Amino acid sequence: MTTKAAPRDPGGAEQDDDRYRPGYELVAERLLHYIAEQNLHPGDRLPTEQGLAEILGATRNVTREAVKVLAAIGRLTVRRGAGIFVAAGPAAEDDGLAYFQPTDMEHVLMLLDYRQVIEIETARRAATIATPLEVKAIREAAAESAEVGARADAEAFAHADELFHNAVAAAAHNLFLQSSVANVRRFAQQSDVLLFHGSAPGSLETAGRQHVEIAGAIAAGDADRAMELMALHVDTTRHQFENKIRDRLFNLGGRH
Repeated sequence: MTTKAAPRDPGGAEQDDDRYRPGYELVAERLLHYIAEQNLHPGDRLPTEQGLAEILGATRNVTREAVKVLAAIGRLTVRRGAGIFVAAGPAAEDDGLAYFQPTDMEHVLMLLDYRQVIEIETARRAATIATPLEVKAIREAAAESAEVGARADAEAFAHADELFHNAVAAAAHNLFLQSSVANVRRFAQQSDVLLFHGSAPGSLETAGRQHVEIAGAIAAGDADRAMELMALHVDTTRHQFENKIRDRLFNLGGRH
C-alpha cells in the first residue's frame, strides 16, 4: 500500500520537543503508526525504503535507520532482494498487540498495568507450588541481579532480570502465564530501545534488591507477601519510568 501518511509525530508527552529527538526515532514512530493506520498484518509487505521515505516525509537515509531499529526490536523483517515486511511474532495473531506503540505513553502505561496483573499472579503461584529446584533458580537469578545492579552493569542486569522473571513465571506452572510474561518483556524492551536507547529507565540497584525480597517470600511459601512485593516492584518500575520521561522532557526543554 502507498497511502500517503501525514508526517506527524505520535501522541504523547514529547510532541513539543520532537525537534530535539533523533530523526530515526521519530520516523520509526511514524512508521509504526503507518502500519496501524493501514491495518497491515504480520507478513504484509511494506513499500520500498524510498517509498516509505516519501510517505513518512523523511530522507531515505533516516528511513533506513528507522527500518534497522524496528527490525532490531522485532517489528519489521528485512529480506534481501524481497523487501520490507511486517514481522511475525509471538503475539502476531492479536491485532491489538501487533499495533503496540512503544513510545506512546498511554500504551506503555497499559503495558505496565497488564504486567502487574500477570506478574502478581505468577508470584502468588510460585510461592504456593514452586519446586525446590525452581526456588533455587529464582534465588540465584535474584542474587545475580542484585550483584550486577549494585555496580550498575546494565547489560548484565538485563540478562539477570530476564532470568529472574522467567524463573518466577516458570515456577507458576502455567504455560499461558509464562508466555504472557515473555510477551510483556518483549514489548517493554521495544520501549526501552526507542525511548531510552537501551538504557534502564530506573535504578538497577533498587530493582535487584526487590528481586531478592520477592525471591525470599517465594522461598518461604508466603504467597501474600510475594504478591505484595511483586506489586511494589512493578509499581516502582512504573514510577521510575514516568520520572525518567519527565527528566528527559525537562532536559530537552532546557535546550530552547
